[in-house]
Amino acid sequence: MRPILAIAKATVGEAVRRKVLLIIFFIAALLLFIAPLLGVLSARSEKTVLTGFVLGIVQLSSAVIAITLTVYMLPNEVERRTIYTILSKPVQRYQFLVGKYLGAISALAIMMGFMGLITVAEFAIFQKDVAKGISLLQGIAMFFVQMSLLSAVAIFLSTFVAPLVNFFLSGGIYLIGTLGFPFFDSFSRNPNSPALGKGMAWLVTNILPNFASYNVQNPLINPETQISNPLMYALNAVIYGVVYIVVMLILGMIVFDRKEV
Repeated sequence: MRPILAIAKATVGEAVRRKVLLIIFFIAALLLFIAPLLGVLSARSEKTVLTGFVLGIVQLSSAVIAITLTVYMLPNEVERRTIYTILSKPVQRYQFLVGKYLGAISALAIMMGFMGLITVAEFAIFQKDVAKGISLLQGIAMFFVQMSLLSAVAIFLSTFVAPLVNFFLSGGIYLIGTLGFPFFDSFSRNPNSPALGKGMAWLVTNILPNFASYNVQNPLINPETQISNPLMYALNAVIYGVVYIVVMLILGMIVFDRKEV
């Protein structure tokens, strides 16, 4: 366990020193700061607009950070040849991979945590509604599970795919799993769907991760829209995410163990 924690700690330090990640984070923070000014541009309630905009910024920026953070993680170690030094020590390959992943999601948690604090402060200052800001932390927590799942997918792909290809591939999987999953799910369940299309939709919904289940913006933006059992819904989503993450890491370990570096 000690090698895993040491690698994770070093990965966090590496992440916070990477300029591109800091630039993405500061752009997201800047957008969060100016978000209250956009309420006057809409005919809808200022609080509703602010809630939707804030959640959108956090989700989009976190996805970009998660992908950028993980797609270069293993290839950079191989390119700089530092991986040979690490693996020459009493460190197993699976420990290296798990440590890198834990370090990545720890760095992601720090950045998303700061965005969450900005969100609470924003609602406290501009809307005089601390409770609303705190309630949005539930959505940001769900986004963190979503991004942890995305990071696991990206780090698995990084064991055999070039970083640039991985960036677009991970992004495409995220878009399909976020925007297209409900469509493919309903298509596969529709008895009137063509057999071939139904089979393809079934494959998509059973192989690709269901990122859409972590999109809880609608109940947070529109209070009249409620999830029947929020606790059970969140618990199921977390369990699904953890199981999928474990599967991705195991597959990554198998590929990485057989790869010559």
